[in-house]
Amino acid sequence: MRNKWLPAAFLMTAAGWGANQFSPLLGVYQHDLGLSANATTGLLALYVVGLLPGLLLGGPLADRRGRRPVVLVAVAINAVATVALMLGVDVPVWLAVGRLLTGLSTGAVLAAGSAWVRELSHPPFGTAVEDGAGARRAGVMLSMGFSISGLVSALIAQWGPHPLVIAYLPHLLLSVAGVVLALSCPETRSAGSDPGARGGGIGDPRFRRLVLPVAPWVFVGPTVAFGTLPGLVTSDLPGFETVYAGVTALITPGLGAVVQPIARRIARRGERVPAVVGLVVLAAGLALAAVSAMWVLPWWALVACLLMGTGYGFTVTFCLTVVGRIAGPAGLARLTAVFWCIAYLGFCTPFAISLLAPVASAQVLLLVLVGLALITTAAVSAGDEPDRDGQERRRADHIQRLRDSGVL
Repeated sequence: MRNKWLPAAFLMTAAGWGANQFSPLLGVYQHDLGLSANATTGLLALYVVGLLPGLLLGGPLADRRGRRPVVLVAVAINAVATVALMLGVDVPVWLAVGRLLTGLSTGAVLAAGSAWVRELSHPPFGTAVEDGAGARRAGVMLSMGFSISGLVSALIAQWGPHPLVIAYLPHLLLSVAGVVLALSCPETRSAGSDPGARGGGIGDPRFRRLVLPVAPWVFVGPTVAFGTLPGLVTSDLPGFETVYAGVTALITPGLGAVVQPIARRIARRGERVPAVVGLVVLAAGLALAAVSAMWVLPWWALVACLLMGTGYGFTVTFCLTVVGRIAGPAGLARLTAVFWCIAYLGFCTPFAISLLAPVASAQVLLLVLVGLALITTAAVSAGDEPDRDGQERRRADHIQRLRDSGVL
């Protein structure tokens, strides 16, 4: 009972791996297949095009039919998407198919899997009593796959044979192992349950005031780190461009996973404090990224990635925790899906920077993002105060969830 959440969380890691294994290979696709910068960043954004329907369909389906079947089928589709990417080395159109399927399946895993891990972590399926423990576990395991895959793909692409094929094999192995392990996990949502039962949604004032403005910033830092910065600062690192991109893909979401427990602890000073800290640190990282790009400073750019990774960890923890407090079991997967839909808009940042290149330089656009992040910080922090009644609210929410699950 204590660790039933682990196999389900491992599937989150596999999904995160599949989502980011493509990113460090952008330079290789440009060099080996002759794809343009707009084409490769477009493939990065095409993932989001598939992700949104995956989230919007996967969340409600998981609330109606159960978390387990949705996650297992989605992981299987995720593996098929990786096979399509492997075929893309000979027929580039398969790259578009693979990226669309990757987004579609990852969206379903994020929506249903986040809810599944959260429910497996708390009674009656698990033993965690700390508010937000399940949400943090889902976020950390997702970030692990998201970060490690980037470095592994980059190392294979830099020095391995047939890199645009071999780099995708680890994900296939992870997916198969994850499905086998997760077969022992129980279902936490009974099939046919009423999706209209108690549970807050996007109409909740906390979602509109807190989650909605912060969510788009969640993936801005990671995608700038591995989708934009490497091409701007690696001119003095010939032969190591791919490895550099892999390092940025490792340290940015990787540090985000490390700082998530810290984000939970500082939330005791106020519900919005993690969001404010995350946005301010993200703004600092974007500013340093602009300076690094302007003066071609690859080592300072890595420091910028660390700052942006910290911002990612704080903002994703804040949003998932607030969503978990708002939604009851009947609507948790659905509201989680809406959050991820908004969050993944930030995944289009490198594509937007590439499209706007004729109008403004990347450095200027990064500074514009700094200003927007600070404006968002001011809007979110307005009216925040120490969370004096937080313990009472969290205790009431916890008791209600126990009642909804039939324990009380």
